[in-house]
Formats: sequence, C-alpha cells, structure tokens
Amino acid sequence: MIAPAPMVPGAPGTETEPPRSEPEMLAALSRIGEERYHSLHPFHRLLHDGELDHGQVQAWALNRYYYQCSIPRKDLTLMARIADVDLRLEWRSRVIDHEGDMDGSGGLARYLQLCERLGLDLDYVRSCAGLLPGTRFAVDAYIAFVRERSVLEAIASSLTELYAPAIHRERIAGLSRHYAWADDYALAYFKKRINQARRDVDFGRAWVLRNARTRAEQDAVLDAVRFKTDVLWAQLDALHSAYVEPRRIPPGCFVPQPRDQEHAA
Repeated sequence: MIAPAPMVPGAPGTETEPPRSEPEMLAALSRIGEERYHSLHPFHRLLHDGELDHGQVQAWALNRYYYQCSIPRKDLTLMARIADVDLRLEWRSRVIDHEGDMDGSGGLARYLQLCERLGLDLDYVRSCAGLLPGTRFAVDAYIAFVRERSVLEAIASSLTELYAPAIHRERIAGLSRHYAWADDYALAYFKKRINQARRDVDFGRAWVLRNARTRAEQDAVLDAVRFKTDVLWAQLDALHSAYVEPRRIPPGCFVPQPRDQEHAA
C-alpha cells in the first residue's frame, strides 16, 4: 500500500527569518525562470533559430518523448500519495491532458504527430530504445523526486509551467519559420499546450502560495523549482554533447541518418 505523503517538508527547526510576502515569492519564482529555465540553453537557441539539421531535430524529438510520456507517470505517482480527494481530482486533469480519456487523444498522441512529420519510426520512438542515458537519468530523477518528497515540493516542481507558454510560442514561431516540416499537424502539441499550461500553473501557483506558510517551506518550494530546471537543462546538455559538440553519441543510442537540412526557405 502507498502511504500518503506528508503535505509539507519535515520540521526544519527554529525559524530565523519571517515568511516572504506573496509578491516576494512571485518575484523569486520569476528570477528562477529568468536565470535557469532551459529556454536559455544553447541547444534551444540552435533549434529555434533553425540551425539544427534534420537528424539533430529528430534526436531532440525522440529524446523529448521520454519526458512527455513520463509526465503522466509523474502525476499518477503524486496522485497515489495525495490523501486529499479534492486535490487528487484537480490533478487528474493533467493526466487526461497528456494521455487523453478513453479515446487516448491527448497530448502524447499530438506529440507523436511531430515525430511522424520528422520521419521517425513511431514504434521505435515509443520503445524509448534510442534514448540518451542523460535523458533517462534526468527524467527518472524527476519521478523519484515526486515519489519521495512532500506534496508541497512535488507540486512546486511543476511550477516551471510558469515559464512554458513563452517557450512554446517561441518554439512555434521559430520552427514554423525555419523548417519545412513544421506545419500545424507537427506543432499541434505545443499549440494546444499554451492554454493548458496557463490553466495548470494558475492552480499550482495558488496552491503552493497558500500552503507554503513558513520561510523554510517557501525555501523548499524554490529549491523544488530549481531542481526541475536542472532536470530540463540536463536533458539539453545530453543532446548538445551527443549531437552538436563534441558529437559523441553513446553506444546504443539513436544515430541520425545523413540528410540535407530542411529549411523552409
């Protein structure tokens, strides 16, 4: 049986500083995004500026799939540890967004449209056989974090969604401008996710601000968001090392086939 998770981190001892005000917490969360979000990573700059060849984009899409298909696993792990029925019901919509309802027409299906447009074998993508070790380790660390930490920290780790709508808009604009395959069908996941992420983050941000009552709990929230930015950054580090510079692809991982770069113009 899975025991309910503690709502907040364990008692930290004597508080030496007062809690941050809500505007101070929001400012601290914004600073994390400005300094650490993976939109700043060189790999994303290359992707959004049309500087990656077809095989490099395939490698990105294939590795990102493991993150995408693990988000529902992460959310279900969290739900299994939440004792509050109302909170579980609220969180359930995230799983449906990604996996769909009975028809399965959720975000994962839309994401596979991108992989299809890129000419990847979808069975191979779903198998996750060609993943970089860095991708697997980073994503698995995220699931372990949600499994082992308090509900407050687990929910706080999702607050990188604060920064997601901007990167989705940037990605849609950049890919559409530079790559011939980047049509509405290929980019359906990212276009749909803009509004979903905004809705999810409104709930998550309000819940965290309401439940992080002490300075130590607020520090735990900020640390959880920093951890999540590390998870995202580490995945791009692995991609950059394997497929951009120094181009050392680990044994057994996806190896792109030579092909001319596909620019729209």
